[in-house]
Amino acid sequence: MISLLIVDDHELMREGLRQLFEGENDIVVSAEAGSGEEALAIMQSRTFDLVLLDLSMPGIHGVELIKKIKERPDSPPILVLSMHNEPEIVKRKLKFGASGYITKDSSAKDLLEAMRKVASGERFIAADIAEQIAFEATAGMQLVAHELLSARELMILRMLVEGKNANEIALDLGISSKTVSTHKTRLMNKMHIDSEVKLMQYIIVHGMVL
Repeated sequence: MISLLIVDDHELMREGLRQLFEGENDIVVSAEAGSGEEALAIMQSRTFDLVLLDLSMPGIHGVELIKKIKERPDSPPILVLSMHNEPEIVKRKLKFGASGYITKDSSAKDLLEAMRKVASGERFIAADIAEQIAFEATAGMQLVAHELLSARELMILRMLVEGKNANEIALDLGISSKTVSTHKTRLMNKMHIDSEVKLMQYIIVHGMVL
């Protein structure tokens, strides 16, 4: 059974969450707090399996509140439930001790999944936010053209590097020479190369010649 502390300054939000959890056999709302100060006071004398935490509240809130909760020797895992989905905000909250982050426009199913994962010791980030964070991490990295190829296209490119023609590649791979030609055309299109001369120049420039 997950003993839950809901921390949100909106009574209607707390009521809606409480009604949602009433239908779950493994979740019980043990306490509610309308502010960070109230939450910390409650935690002085009670322990919980999970804190469901809003970010935007009067008084102690956000990172400051997360840090104060995590300073406790028996601190429960924290799942942030917020209207904010900016990657920098999410990363900052996770850095300072939150175990999960989900937005208030998520489905009830996703929220329940997040709560169970975080309460069991796992971490959780809403899929759309995780995608944004992953995109940010790679946005500054410039891919070289051959990194866009599929495994089969890259294999054929490497065989071309070895000096093999379409018939030899077809024999090695057990496919038709027509299929090899199709793969070759596709890989050249992906690499924005429009001639075999330019393909060979690319191969030389990127040190792919054996």
